[in-house]
Amino acid sequence: MSDKPTILVQLDTDPLPSVFDRVVAVDAGAQHVFSYGGVTPDTVTPLVHGCIFTRGVKDLHRTAIFVGGSDVAAGEALVAAVRAALDPFRVSVLLDSNGANTTAAAAVRAASRHLDLGTAKSLVLGATGPVGQRVVRLLARCGGHVRVGSRHKDKAEAVCAAVRKFVPDAKLEAVGVSSSADGPPALDGRALVIAAGAAKAVLLPKKIRDTCKTLKVAIDLNGVPPAGIEGIELFDAGADHGGTVCYGAIGVGGSKMKLHKAAVAKLFTANNLVLDAEEIYQLALEMK
Repeated sequence: MSDKPTILVQLDTDPLPSVFDRVVAVDAGAQHVFSYGGVTPDTVTPLVHGCIFTRGVKDLHRTAIFVGGSDVAAGEALVAAVRAALDPFRVSVLLDSNGANTTAAAAVRAASRHLDLGTAKSLVLGATGPVGQRVVRLLARCGGHVRVGSRHKDKAEAVCAAVRKFVPDAKLEAVGVSSSADGPPALDGRALVIAAGAAKAVLLPKKIRDTCKTLKVAIDLNGVPPAGIEGIELFDAGADHGGTVCYGAIGVGGSKMKLHKAAVAKLFTANNLVLDAEEIYQLALEMK
């Protein structure tokens, strides 16, 4: 008998499961997508058991779980519950709530094409959001010094503490950037800046960016004008603006989509994978 069809079980923490994620799953090659919305840690166990007790061990790699939704913290809690329910058998699991992992990995991968992230000094603006936190985590894992920027320094410090749970030796510095006067010192000496703030929030005006003579790469992940980093265009994908290599949201978005599809496809290569930020970034490094 030929291989059983691949099944992706989409567990979404929002009431209505994401159509976006379902379409990407189909385009990535999943033959069937079973979508469930409003899933919580308290309700997930029967869904997981449906994945692991319906096929023989040799066929478990043909079933996988995708955890999504707009709330990354809820997604993380759901993944923890999924993993607890997987004993004694396993299927692979991917976490990409709000696209945070694939977007962050694509952005950091773009930066790595131009800089040695093991030594480069970076600044992440909007670092307290779901994408920003993962950008900080991935940059910290690479080894360089990372300034963690937020309007509220105490929130930036909380991100630093959270990231150190994953990267104990992370070189992190919390900085408050609540006014234009805070911009130059936060940017001073940085080779890389990545903005991951809320839509329509200008986090780095051009006049401040132009004061930084060490800046080599600037990446703006805001897809709704105006740009989070003033002067970067949505479609920039390695464009040179005044000697700085620039990427806009759509410029990064093409790689993010390829990475999302590659991560879904990767799930069906084994039955024991857990794809979170670091694993997805490793997948990004392997992509051309």
